Amino acid sequence: MIVVASTNGKVGIEAASNVLRSGGSALDAVEAGIRLVEANPEDHTVGYSGLPSILGEVELDASIMDGQTLCSGAVGAVKTYKYPISIARKVMESLPHVFLVGEGAERFAHELGFEQENLLSDEATKVWREGLERTLSSKAIEQLSSHKDLSSLVRLATDPERTKGTVNFIAQDAKGNIATGVSTSGWAWKYPGRLGDSPVIGAGNYADNRYGAAACTGMGEMSIRGCTAFSLISHMKYGKSVLEAGTLAMEELRSLGGNFIQDMNIVALDKEGNHAAFSSIVGKTYIYQTPDMASAQELERVFVKLDKRWQLDS
Repeated sequence: MIVVASTNGKVGIEAASNVLRSGGSALDAVEAGIRLVEANPEDHTVGYSGLPSILGEVELDASIMDGQTLCSGAVGAVKTYKYPISIARKVMESLPHVFLVGEGAERFAHELGFEQENLLSDEATKVWREGLERTLSSKAIEQLSSHKDLSSLVRLATDPERTKGTVNFIAQDAKGNIATGVSTSGWAWKYPGRLGDSPVIGAGNYADNRYGAAACTGMGEMSIRGCTAFSLISHMKYGKSVLEAGTLAMEELRSLGGNFIQDMNIVALDKEGNHAAFSSIVGKTYIYQTPDMASAQELERVFVKLDKRWQLDS
């Protein structure tokens, strides 16, 4: 039994480990861990207090996957519910669908009795405004909702260092079942309705008991294009170790063309419980905990170099 998570999962990994200690499922552990991150006001990349779109609206995305059945649930662009990971799980368990977005996801959450609330904190509002003020006037910020060319402003206001920020959890329970979950508030100052990889099965999240699981955080557009989570699992399917598979999945991103390439991070687990993590940033870490450990241990990720480029003028 084990829980592996991105470093910002520290606030939830003990709860996830407790689920496994008490005989709970990998799905239960993943959901329990992520909910605590979603509720953490100090984390501006996930859940409540997440950094908003260019219009100042928080939009949350999440997905969860059961490695035993390959059943999945995902939601995107959720504006008024703090726990998208739990909504995603209900999509998986209650509907014949996998993915709900926007008004449909919110209606579904309301039908199930999830509590609505304002997700935009004062601190996130301050960071949002300060970020926009680097390129936009106060008058322009006040008139954003009626701007006729919002896409051009998104290009100008985008901070490539804020294209990443997500929580990843992977758990394996006493029965050997694996589950993974991902939750995010997405790219800060994004175009309204933008979805990254976090809710996209195969891109930001994948689990299969036969091989293992992987979850991504970084510039989600890259892992969508590279099907990065599934790519890693595919390499394990064909005999690569988790270390080899993760390195290959990262290296494959070097083939991506286009003007916008930034950073990528992956956490991974194989069916034997071996774990590893990868990053295009030197010194990045991840955490893991087994039920017999008193606390989580933090380890450095394997560094895989990616050539970053950010070309607004082409």
